[in-house]
Amino acid sequence: MTAEKLTDLLVARLVRDHGKSKHHWRKVVGKLRLYSTATHPHCNWNATPTGSFQDVALIERLLDDLRMTHPLLNA
Repeated sequence: MTAEKLTDLLVARLVRDHGKSKHHWRKVVGKLRLYSTATHPHCNWNATPTGSFQDVALIERLLDDLRMTHPLLNA
């Protein structure tokens, strides 16, 4: 899976479960940062969401779930 596809999946779940627009969630999620699997062998990506406390908490919870199912991303 690529970072763009994971972002699409994340945004789709947020819209489905919590409403608001795709644009809103994409802005709050921001861009996923990819790391080398040599230095991060268990999970090579991270997100730094910005926005309201409630939005960030929702995203962080979902990110934890997605790290379990999609720990490694392709560039």
